[in-house]
Amino acid sequence: MIVETKSAHFDSIALEGGGTLAPVEVAYETYGELNHARSNAILITHAFTGDAHAAGVAHDSGKPGWWDNMIGPGKAFDTDRYFVICSNVLGGCQGTTGPSSVNPATGRPYGLAFPVITIRDMVRLQKMLIDELGVGRLLCVAGGSMGGMQALEWAVSYPDAVRCVIPIATTWRHSAQQIAFNEVGRQSIMADPDWNQGEYYDTKPPARGLAVARMVGHITYMSDESMREKFGRKLREKEKFGFDFGVDFEVESYLRYRGNQFVGRFDANSYLYITKAEDYFDLTNGTGRLADAFRPVDTRFLVISFTSDWLYPSYQAQEIVRVLRRMNGDVAYCDLQSNYGHDAFLVDVAEQTELVRGFLDSTARIAVAA
Repeated sequence: MIVETKSAHFDSIALEGGGTLAPVEVAYETYGELNHARSNAILITHAFTGDAHAAGVAHDSGKPGWWDNMIGPGKAFDTDRYFVICSNVLGGCQGTTGPSSVNPATGRPYGLAFPVITIRDMVRLQKMLIDELGVGRLLCVAGGSMGGMQALEWAVSYPDAVRCVIPIATTWRHSAQQIAFNEVGRQSIMADPDWNQGEYYDTKPPARGLAVARMVGHITYMSDESMREKFGRKLREKEKFGFDFGVDFEVESYLRYRGNQFVGRFDANSYLYITKAEDYFDLTNGTGRLADAFRPVDTRFLVISFTSDWLYPSYQAQEIVRVLRRMNGDVAYCDLQSNYGHDAFLVDVAEQTELVRGFLDSTARIAVAA
């Protein structure tokens, strides 16, 4: 399946922090066909460093989508049955307006003049796109990690616009530890002299700081067991320690590779803005009362977590499930066994596929009967 990224344009978007951003462009891809009743649309929301290319093979680069093992004919999100949409988030750097976009007031990239955005702002832009595509009500919104935050926000902000949500490996608000990891990444970028207060687009990007930020983040995506199995204490192309600060261990080489690879595809300022949006996210708007947030919601939920995920541990998903069950909400929950850590939602897909397929089937039947 060869796919091409499309673009939608809007005059402006109102922001949660106040003011508006104008104009706004959003990159998106679609897979499958919208049925006559416009009732089979599914929105896939991506994680922190993801983009609109969720499935198929990109026509320009030939790269597969980041969730191609879950989206396509006969897969969990079956494109023979469903019309699947994925867009790049507001503040991103893969075709949607973000800090690297041109500020019409100056003719130069926004940099730090870009307004601080939130998960709710991202979801508001997605709703604008869905309306533009003529989809009155989504069958489902699904995503992992930050994508799960967006799915939860859809249920709370637009309960009449989505029949079910599938938040995977996620939380309803960041813990102190999760904020702390994001802050280390931000500080590593801002400590790089090349960052230059965000004004680096005509010079050198803060490659060293961004690479270190990615290295720190990538450690949190894996589990102790998966790192032990993959790397252990194996040396990199040598038989004994070098007794210097070069690369001795395989895991050091791997992290440096991942960091350097990331620099070529992601904007450092987007890293700052998107991690801040994650940290600001709180489904209760600071009250801590999840029951109040879910009170107007009549959406079905399938909540999935993974036993080895220590970035978004299972207890955070279970907090959501307990509240919904106390409110007699329509919620199914599964804590899947996996050794892959947080990345399990991207790579450990066999059980996910069965859960998602069955849940979507039942939701579609309920929608037809309604």
